[in-house]
Amino acid sequence: MSKLDKSLSCFPKRRACPHCGKSFPHKQNLKRHMSSHTGEKLHTCDQCGKSFTKKQSLKEHLKIHSGERPHTCDLCGKSFTHKPTLINHTKIHTGEKPHTCDLCGNSFRQKATLIGHLKIHTGEKPHTCDLCGNSFSRKATLTKHMRIHTGEKPYTCDQCGKSFPYANTFKLHLRSHTGEKPFNCDHCSKNFFWADSLKKHLNVHSKVKPHVCSLCGKSFSELSVLKLHQKRHSVKNHMCFDCGKTFITAGEVKLHQRIHTGEKPYKCSYCDKRFCESGSLKKHKRIHTGEKPYKCDQCGKSFRQKTALNVHIKIHTGEKLDTCDHCGKSFTQKANLKRHMKIHSSKLKT
Repeated sequence: MSKLDKSLSCFPKRRACPHCGKSFPHKQNLKRHMSSHTGEKLHTCDQCGKSFTKKQSLKEHLKIHSGERPHTCDLCGKSFTHKPTLINHTKIHTGEKPHTCDLCGNSFRQKATLIGHLKIHTGEKPHTCDLCGNSFSRKATLTKHMRIHTGEKPYTCDQCGKSFPYANTFKLHLRSHTGEKPFNCDHCSKNFFWADSLKKHLNVHSKVKPHVCSLCGKSFSELSVLKLHQKRHSVKNHMCFDCGKTFITAGEVKLHQRIHTGEKPYKCSYCDKRFCESGSLKKHKRIHTGEKPYKCDQCGKSFRQKTALNVHIKIHTGEKLDTCDHCGKSFTQKANLKRHMKIHSSKLKT
């Protein structure tokens, strides 16, 4: 045996891939490589059954179930499961959007988002669901869609055990435990769970009332308030058997009956005072917390209740709706009118 043959014999026998010719020193290495051609996924998650071609991909996936978020943003403290997600997140702070669409000029933080966006212009939908035939422009959208068929819910809440199929719905659910309300109103300091809720709330301050009742013409800033108002035009088919008063819904009857039963299920954690309605408890708690969510746009003064703000605004507008029947004098507040009326009542007694 020559010296060259002896030196080559020190190295393990290399095995070649029949698809691309690439060679590997170990059979296991070749097997892992072959899965990239065959699509075989050797590594399976024990918790949700999802499979991966690479062991590292499975390792990264398991962080979703464990809740591990080792990558933290230095600017806002937000944590992420994967490092590429953190890198993309930091662009929110810098405002960097290096990837621009040549067709419409829209810019994106990630190249993958731009590639997906371009398919809007071409109409290309290369990713098709084998089960229902729906097509999608992005593979990630198809992956999410498949959860409708498989029932997969990879995002599990550690506090209540509830699972979710999508990251955004899971994130929203977590706020129910943390009480986080990241969307703040600049006018009255009121906070909201969702951006849409803040958007609707801003109509209150802008005086915009886009939702109009078709029956009476009255306008409202929020659709939910309009729907509640429209019930007032409905027939009151639900009656209280104790006093005969009628209501539009069965829920209103149930709430009303607490007047007769004396039931007060909502208890204040500060002073043990109880209330019939959750809304009344919420308003009461502001006495203890000092919260004043209703702020005057003109002078900045804040109030615990909206009715108090409405009364206060009359000081700026000069509006005087409460008029004395005896002398015609007007007042901005009903309480001032009541005090004034005592002057007339004392004169009548004398």
